[in-house]
Amino acid sequence: MLAPQIDPVALQLGPIAIHWYGLMYVFAFMSAWKLVQIQLKEQNLWGKTVSSEKFENLFTFLILGVILGGRIWYVLFYNPSFYLENPIKVFYIWNGGMSFHGGFLGSVIAGWWYCSKNNLPYLKLLDNFAVVAPLGLAFGRIGNFINGELWGRVADPAQVPWAMIFPYAGDLPRHPSQLYEMALEGILLFLILWFTRKKAWKSGTRIAIFLLGYAAARIFCENFREPDAQLGFIFANITMGMLQSSAMIIAGIATLIWIQRKG
Repeated sequence: MLAPQIDPVALQLGPIAIHWYGLMYVFAFMSAWKLVQIQLKEQNLWGKTVSSEKFENLFTFLILGVILGGRIWYVLFYNPSFYLENPIKVFYIWNGGMSFHGGFLGSVIAGWWYCSKNNLPYLKLLDNFAVVAPLGLAFGRIGNFINGELWGRVADPAQVPWAMIFPYAGDLPRHPSQLYEMALEGILLFLILWFTRKKAWKSGTRIAIFLLGYAAARIFCENFREPDAQLGFIFANITMGMLQSSAMIIAGIATLIWIQRKG
């Protein structure tokens, strides 16, 4: 099966090209904006503890944290030699090359800084954003699929009838691993967190669930995803994504322990 051939440019306005990959980020941020507001209103925090002005400013800082953290992390850990030779391309984010792990860390740092400066309940707000973060991941994986990047490993069509031939990956059919990640890291994890959002859990619990859920889904999907060509396997059958997601599992467990001790 040939993978769908989708032009990565969604709209061309003279010299200005609007890419699907960029639009996926717009859709992700718009969804987060609306769904976090719904949660704040349900928790009676909207307009009282969190004013619309502070929410807008916090959201801006989080977006900057996601973009800067995701890009810097990718440049440093996934392809440093390429960007040393082509420094201008560090800014070509529409061509892909964002690390979720870096984007998550960047948003956590940016959110903590803004909340501490403006006396906002950081853990409660981070919980709300953790609930909707998987939806952003789902949009991001759709962007990867449209770009024809981050394809899966070679698959036998007799065993995997949905295997696809990606135009930049040779003539062999492969797992559409972007769609696996969209389904597990994105849609499934979002549904779990969204439909349990009203449970009276301690602040920070949803962050821990997100960390553990994402890491487990990512490690599973990495078994079907072709390792980055410039990195390959780090050792044995372990990829960079597996290593960094393992660190997230440790962070998730540590968060749960800290929450219980903190009470």
